[in-house]
Amino acid sequence: MGLSAGSELRPTIDNPRSIHFVGICGTAMASVAAAFKERGIAVSGSDQGIYPPMSTFLEERGIEARPFDEANLTHKPDLVVIGNAISRGNPEAEFALEQKLDYCSLPELLKHKFLRGKRSLVVSGTHGKTTTASLLTWLLEHNRLNPSFLIGGIPNNLGQGARFTESDWFVIEGDEYDTAFFDKRSKFVHYLPEAVVINNLEFDHADIFGNLAEIQTSFRRLINIVPRNGLLLANGDDANLEPLLGIDHCPVRRFGFGNDSDDLASDLAFSESGSTFRLGGTAFRIPMIGELNVRNALAALLLARYAGLNDEQIQSGFDTFEGIRRRMEIRGEENGITVIDDFAHHPTAIRETLKALGQRYPDRRIWAIFEPRSNTTRRNHFQAELAEALRLAKRVVIAKIARLEQIPTDERLDPAKLMEDIRAAGNEADYLPTADEIIAHVTARTEPGDILCILSNGGFGNIHQKLLDALAEQSTKSL
Repeated sequence: MGLSAGSELRPTIDNPRSIHFVGICGTAMASVAAAFKERGIAVSGSDQGIYPPMSTFLEERGIEARPFDEANLTHKPDLVVIGNAISRGNPEAEFALEQKLDYCSLPELLKHKFLRGKRSLVVSGTHGKTTTASLLTWLLEHNRLNPSFLIGGIPNNLGQGARFTESDWFVIEGDEYDTAFFDKRSKFVHYLPEAVVINNLEFDHADIFGNLAEIQTSFRRLINIVPRNGLLLANGDDANLEPLLGIDHCPVRRFGFGNDSDDLASDLAFSESGSTFRLGGTAFRIPMIGELNVRNALAALLLARYAGLNDEQIQSGFDTFEGIRRRMEIRGEENGITVIDDFAHHPTAIRETLKALGQRYPDRRIWAIFEPRSNTTRRNHFQAELAEALRLAKRVVIAKIARLEQIPTDERLDPAKLMEDIRAAGNEADYLPTADEIIAHVTARTEPGDILCILSNGGFGNIHQKLLDALAEQSTKSL
């Protein structure tokens, strides 16, 4: 039956006039909300923790964020976007279900409103997603391709984690975490990939995956939707990926350091200013340290070539890349002591960060100050691997394990055993619950030349700045 004269299409996910975001203070949620506001759509939102920088970001764009309350939905918005951190019992989620409001997840909204028709370059894998996606975005941006992007970090060159343009190209960080409480598939299955890179694959996200096989199944779903005219780039050195690559529905290329790779990086060298490597007959240099970052750069390089850039354009992008906040980011130096912030929250990421710092600063003493905060590192699944990774630092300090009461007793990380295993290798290790206790301990024992590497995927009580302030005060008192 056709529409009657003067009638209008009922607002849906494809043509909403008003949208409410439940969990609006997430980087991606806030960025998408701002993009809709710019398009003239009425936007509202709510969250539990409303504080800078995201509260400021929203205020500057005229978007009010309120604490969770079902009263926020009584105006019956055309669409409710429910963030993946929202669980049953949230008053707004319950109200949306009860009142039969149209609702969706953020990945579903991205698929329908931003990704469809674009050339989507999806960067996935357990480690290196943010660095690779940031680097790829900058390579395209530096060479005037004006890409859209959605990244789980803040690239210093770009100053924001998301942007939506009219360009054909869209770079998106493909997270394997689940989509929403009503959609337990990984987020990346919604991202309409034309080309996918899988940097590596390990067990992670112990709160939603039971084992490695479950994660591999999720990545199979991503691989299954790469089109025949697209591309799958995979780490050829990762045994956990190999069972996924026996496909013929799309081109597959392996990259890495081993001889079985189609795209083989060789002649790796590291210095305090960065890393160099060769790919075929071309030498490349990047302003980042370590094997993991060379792999990240190799993946970004290959996708940039896929997008049509030549090696000279790619190297120019590498030369001007300014890094990412919270990825081996130097926060400051006081009295010859350098404080570095790193987001590492998995034993492999911790190992690679400390290994890279050892290559960058071979003659300096490295401290690892670690907050076990992720759903993986709070559990004992990687008890031995965590100790092995942290032993790459000369001195180790472990903070209180966050929200330990939420984890069954037999699954909890054992801090006493962690200390014992680290000390067994001759390293110094201490378990100190609070940021203030750690600061007092560290400042009393540091020496000029020390590297203090803070490893956490949270705010860690603003320990980075507090350490710098305490070191500055200590230096002033000694004058």
